[in-house]
Amino acid sequence: MKKKVMKSRKQSYRASIILSLITLSLFFSTYTAYCAENTGSRRIISLDGRWEIAEGGMDSVPRSFEHKVPVPGLVDMAKPSFDEVGKKSEKRQAFWYRRTFTVEGRIPAVAILKIHKAKYGTKVFLNGKLVGEHLPCFTPALLDVKKFLKGSGKQNELIIRVGANRESLPKDMPTGWDFEKYLYIPGIYDSVKLILTGKPYIVNVQTVPDISADKVRVVTEVQWPARSGHASVTYEVTEVSTGKLIGAVKDSGIAFSGGKTTKLDVSIPIEDCKLWTPENPFLYELKLNTGDDCVQVRFGMRSFRFDKESGRAILNGKPYYMRGTNVCVYRFFEDAERGDKPWRKEWVRRLHRKFKSMHWNSIRYCIGFPPELWYEIADEEGFLIQDEFPIWLLGKAPENPTSEKIIPEYTEWMRERWNHPCVVIWDAQNESVTEETGKALRAVRHLDLSNRPWDNGWAAPESDVDYLESHPYLFSRIQWGRGDFHLSDLLNTSGRPHLRDAQKDYKLPIIINEYAWLWLNRDGTTTCLTDKVYENLLGPNSTVAQRRLLYARYLAALTEFWRCHRECAGVLHFCGLGYSRAGDKPRPQGGATSDHFIDLEKLTFEPYFEQYVRDAFSPVGLMINFWDEKLTGGTERQFGVFVINDLHHDWKGTVRFLVMRDGRIVTEQSKRCAVSGLEREILLFEQRIPDRTGEYQLVAELVGANSAVVRSLRDFKIVSSEN
Repeated sequence: MKKKVMKSRKQSYRASIILSLITLSLFFSTYTAYCAENTGSRRIISLDGRWEIAEGGMDSVPRSFEHKVPVPGLVDMAKPSFDEVGKKSEKRQAFWYRRTFTVEGRIPAVAILKIHKAKYGTKVFLNGKLVGEHLPCFTPALLDVKKFLKGSGKQNELIIRVGANRESLPKDMPTGWDFEKYLYIPGIYDSVKLILTGKPYIVNVQTVPDISADKVRVVTEVQWPARSGHASVTYEVTEVSTGKLIGAVKDSGIAFSGGKTTKLDVSIPIEDCKLWTPENPFLYELKLNTGDDCVQVRFGMRSFRFDKESGRAILNGKPYYMRGTNVCVYRFFEDAERGDKPWRKEWVRRLHRKFKSMHWNSIRYCIGFPPELWYEIADEEGFLIQDEFPIWLLGKAPENPTSEKIIPEYTEWMRERWNHPCVVIWDAQNESVTEETGKALRAVRHLDLSNRPWDNGWAAPESDVDYLESHPYLFSRIQWGRGDFHLSDLLNTSGRPHLRDAQKDYKLPIIINEYAWLWLNRDGTTTCLTDKVYENLLGPNSTVAQRRLLYARYLAALTEFWRCHRECAGVLHFCGLGYSRAGDKPRPQGGATSDHFIDLEKLTFEPYFEQYVRDAFSPVGLMINFWDEKLTGGTERQFGVFVINDLHHDWKGTVRFLVMRDGRIVTEQSKRCAVSGLEREILLFEQRIPDRTGEYQLVAELVGANSAVVRSLRDFKIVSSEN
């Protein structure tokens, strides 16, 4: 009996110890959770992945969700698929997204749902309760979900409604209208995140590099707790590539009033400051800690502006020539081969590296913003981004956005993007003449403490620090029946491109970010804007090979022309990525423009384009300043060869000048050439024209030490003096 009592006491004692340990464990678990939520541990829960989706009306949640769709992505990626997506359809007014998720631990003081980008118009419900709406399609929705969110591992149901088409939005809002788009595909096309943290809560951070003083100014918006008191904020700057700590500041004794949002302004010295450029995209990371919230922000030490007197872009205090392309991602969204490519990081990185292989250092994200990961990759790979807001009011657009509706979207756009070193230009709109964008950018430009320049399309610029955009589409006159155009007409064409009426009175730098009007679909067929052009240039029965060769050679020649005359701060071709809509012409079904890929997955360029246009964008480049189509045999002729140097260091090499026939050299000359950094030299070659009639080619070759040969070519015909 005694043994049984002793055994019972031992079991009771062990149970008591176990219970105490469990209680202690729960205490520490609760305490740890409390500390994590209240001492600076920001949690970001990704809600990307496979969501349920259904179609329906605007006002009531569908009873069942029988389709699946990826987020980020577009509705046309749903399985099973929906009919008539991207068009106004009687089948639906809206699409409804649904998913469930859990949050471990208690809900902290701050719970923000961030929907990076969705269209057309976003309405959010959490656990059956309306959270709020966000109509803008191109900027983030930041919604306070704290009072609706369940913690402790309980299930949450999130439902997001998006309009089924752009007509879902009011006509005084920007909807992304594009005269050359045919589908407006809705969807949550960027990431969705849940931000959980404590207070003081870091609402927004703006980094302002000061490269002259080797420091970065940091302006932080902080939302304080309900009580009043004092706080400290620590700032640490590290190199992204090495993790090395190179600057730190602690701002102590900050007095705050309960519940208010205020701005903190500090400067952090950057030891051994390394500048960000496209050639060396060196990144830093800033870590801010309030004790209750912690944020990490990447930035680059760089400055960018335009110089009115020289007409040049100035990067980090030095003149810098912009060479580049355009990406029309919203047109690419409707491309039959798009798939999931815009959201695959490895594909987007390969795309930017392919662009680098063309000697491009700049990209205009044209008439719309890609997903956030594109900007992160542009930061890392090194591109200057002209970030163009999707407003295009050329002619009679079916939307009329007002400045009152544009201003909030411009504000959200800038706040989301201003820490990216790649973003050097705010582009208010495309090819429009409207007072509304001017009013809007005047209202918001002071928010950017780096004072980036603005592009205001074809409307008047709003400041002497801005610039003008030009679209010299010389071959478009053929399409619209306004006469012929041939390369020989460049003899009488100014190297300073045409400006619109609202721009002509301003002596500001110019960027050509569209030119040529020679588009071909990826299969080599003409677009609905180039049928007449190729018929005029090649006749009605041209082959794919003939068209592709002409496109590449003419585009290269035009690129040389605009670059070598040195009248522009930058030359950006149109376009590096868009849609291809071959085989379904006439308009509006047929595509208007296209890119140069023949294999999108492998990112293989059309070979003629890569061969000739790559040379035309070479940093040290050249141009045969010859545009005649015929020469008389046996005559003497002087040819000028322009050699330009976009680099900051001097270049020395040889220029070879060849007359060729059937791939064989007929005559050859060479001259030594030296071009100072950022300068241009013109070499003159005296040449006797061969007597034999026929088809010939002029070739100028740039040969430098340890560099590939760069060529400029012109085709011409030798005719008899008797003709």
